[in-house]
Amino acid sequence: MRAAIITSSDSGYEGKREDLSGPVIKEILEANGYEVVHTVLLPDEREMLAKEMARIADEGMAELIVTTGGTGFSPRDCMPEATADVTERAVPGIPEAMRAYSMTITPRAMLSRAAAGIRKSTLIVNLPGSPKAVRESLEYIVPALRHGLEILTGEATNCARK
Repeated sequence: MRAAIITSSDSGYEGKREDLSGPVIKEILEANGYEVVHTVLLPDEREMLAKEMARIADEGMAELIVTTGGTGFSPRDCMPEATADVTERAVPGIPEAMRAYSMTITPRAMLSRAAAGIRKSTLIVNLPGSPKAVRESLEYIVPALRHGLEILTGEATNCARK
């Protein structure tokens, strides 16, 4: 499975802050057999983020897009809205599971506005912005993602376990 990573950060885009979360995502995905084919750091601009997610999905570049940043309460945080702008079907269980798990670590997890959805044959998942929260969230959901992607892409046809 191919994956793309989008980091949303005004200060990172301006070169004022190093992206530490994108590399954590890449490390975890590659350790789980994903081929990371595209990484990009963009500002917290809803239209720009939406266009990049749509382009990746529409061009069939990756079966999975993982985003980091832009899921909080800051006035510039817009990743869930950009994700909703481009997805055809919502997948609320993924961010619900991440929040539920993260609540066992910190009550601040309830403040995450992360979203997930499907566009064509691509799953888009928003992760938090901090490297620690990225690691906790992605390591928790990554075992289940492969099966969902296999169903989405037609590699598997049944969700039932034997």
